Amino acid sequence: MIAVIDSFIAGFPIFMLHSAVTIGILAAGVWVYVTITPHREFRLVRDGNLAAAISLSGAILGIALPLAFSLAASVNVFDVVVWGVVTVVLQLIAYKITDLLLSDLPGRIAKGETGPALVLVAIKLAVASINAAAVSG
Repeated sequence: MIAVIDSFIAGFPIFMLHSAVTIGILAAGVWVYVTITPHREFRLVRDGNLAAAISLSGAILGIALPLAFSLAASVNVFDVVVWGVVTVVLQLIAYKITDLLLSDLPGRIAKGETGPALVLVAIKLAVASINAAAVSG
């Protein structure tokens, strides 16, 4: 029992640091995402736009998934930062490519078109899954 308590005492600060850094990267990634999109997702979601809610949910999950795997595979906080930033950038690139493929994706989401939003989520989660597998080795 004492070994478990000693392990907790030794590991808890590292756990908190890694978790805080990962959540910080997630928040920064979501902030960058909502900043680079021409429509205002949070406002659209508050106004009841289902397409915006779908798209934003996909962005959050798409950024979080590889971050979680990066955290799980990390040996130190520097690993989390480096691979976390890489995976966020790749998710943002996936959004931009999807926007080019679906033509006027932001406008269509702002109009509430759920079809393009669902395709965007599928692409975000597919790229996130591949990134997650890549960072976890």
